[in-house]
Amino acid sequence: MGIREDNKCLVVGSCLFDNQSFFSPEDFEAEEELIAKTTEQFVQSAIIPKLERIEQHDYSVTRKLFTQAGELGLLGVDVPEAYGGVSLGKKVSGLVAEKMGYAGSFSISFNIHAGVGTLPYVYYGTEEQKQRILPKLVSGEWIAGYALTEPNAGSDALQARTSAYLNDAGTAWILNGEKQWITNARIADVFVVFAKTQLGMTAFIVEKSASGVSLGPEEKKMGIKGSSTATLLLEEVSIPVTNVLGEVGKGHRVALNILNLARLKLAFGNIGTAKQALQLSIAYGTTRQQFGKKLVEFPMIQEKIANMAVAIYASESAAYRTAGVIDDFLHSKEEASNELSKYAMECAINKVASSEALAWIVDEAVQIHGGYGYMQDYEVERLYRDARISRIFEGTNEINRLTIARALLKRTIAKEEIRMHDELSRNQQFLYYAKQLLYDALEMLAKRINQQVEQEQEYLRLLADSIRDIYMMESVLIRNQKARAKHGADKEEVKQLMTDVLCEEGYRQVEAATISIISSLESKETSRRALVDSIRSKTLSMYSNLVLAKRKIANKMIISGKYVVEGG
Repeated sequence: MGIREDNKCLVVGSCLFDNQSFFSPEDFEAEEELIAKTTEQFVQSAIIPKLERIEQHDYSVTRKLFTQAGELGLLGVDVPEAYGGVSLGKKVSGLVAEKMGYAGSFSISFNIHAGVGTLPYVYYGTEEQKQRILPKLVSGEWIAGYALTEPNAGSDALQARTSAYLNDAGTAWILNGEKQWITNARIADVFVVFAKTQLGMTAFIVEKSASGVSLGPEEKKMGIKGSSTATLLLEEVSIPVTNVLGEVGKGHRVALNILNLARLKLAFGNIGTAKQALQLSIAYGTTRQQFGKKLVEFPMIQEKIANMAVAIYASESAAYRTAGVIDDFLHSKEEASNELSKYAMECAINKVASSEALAWIVDEAVQIHGGYGYMQDYEVERLYRDARISRIFEGTNEINRLTIARALLKRTIAKEEIRMHDELSRNQQFLYYAKQLLYDALEMLAKRINQQVEQEQEYLRLLADSIRDIYMMESVLIRNQKARAKHGADKEEVKQLMTDVLCEEGYRQVEAATISIISSLESKETSRRALVDSIRSKTLSMYSNLVLAKRKIANKMIISGKYVVEGG
């Protein structure tokens, strides 16, 4: 792992992340807000009234909704105009995915189609492939699927057994194998299928109508019941050589780069669902009375509402920041899509953070509803079940934590030698100390374990959680500074309160992770105690009344009836 010491990093700037630009939801312009409103109206008027039929696997409804989404231009946000799309980038596609997060199972079908189902053609397709396939996907005439996972290759997807060989004439590839848990299986018209060749993993375009393509039975799932999930069976499937997507033997590039974008898109969907859960909780808590008081008047319920809002704010700030940086990168040079692994850590951070925030938020939403939340008559029961897959989708959170930590170890980390002074705000100091603790943990791991650290998954988990918390802290801090500079401090009280909570609690989490690492590595009790005491003495004077801050945050959400922040 590379560690260097200098004084070039700023407390709010970062040596860990690409910070050349910072995008936040407040930066969306009127035209982009209109797209968000269009998506929201489509979900409310066209999808939600049909959710029951979708959950009952009435795929004629789902196909019709795809056609309607195509007519609205929602399927082509990431697709160039030359192929029927609108080419608005990751920020706007994230905004659409967030609004689709309210659409239950349909949001899964939609995001797979518009994400991993479409982007391989955008970034790796030949001109002929793009002209032939993308207009159909953008219009909703065709629905897309993505076939990577296999029964014996889940998290280790690159060890697939599905095979492909050239026929004797060299004119067609013959595919054999099975792909498991394929979303959109029953409704998809075309799949991106990954198979082994003599030169390595390769991506192929396989139409469902091809001879030898069949499907296993529909899977019976815990949640997202309305999205089609089945096994894709390939038996002597012959496809022309022109259906190779990208280069033969380079399919791993397609899989991994597209997977990074899929993790970010999933984060946006999680954010949308989390906002829905919060809104349902406030609505229920406002009408339900116990002991002569509304539920939302009880301090412990207010604390839950505040924590839910704060978690959403962190996920939202980080996800739009990442989308903005990736947009800038993709626009910076040709073939940039082949280098999206540069942002593997950030995409994995967003996936882990948003999915775990959602899991906690829907759990609290059920708790606020009490016994009613356990009943299928109430929407939060479905949200609870649907949310569980997000920690498994697009690589389990355990795999994503390994991705985060390993990417961190490959980056050159700078120890920030900035002398503390009065000009640094309290939150800047929390961020400063959190980065220092991360450096200290890396330094001790380098001394004690060195190259073997990649085998010590417990340490990798702690590193991943620390860098996640730092990314969240930094994201909300920069967002808040931008908003206050633009609108004034008096209009950004809630953002400031949320930033205060996130920076203080984020620091405490980094502190706890660092203590866990140091305590495990330092064998001498006296040395261990001295190190822990040194860590805990850093910021005691900065701790504040978070109870009061959270009451104010909750009050803002309750009055608004939903997740809301001022400014912009």
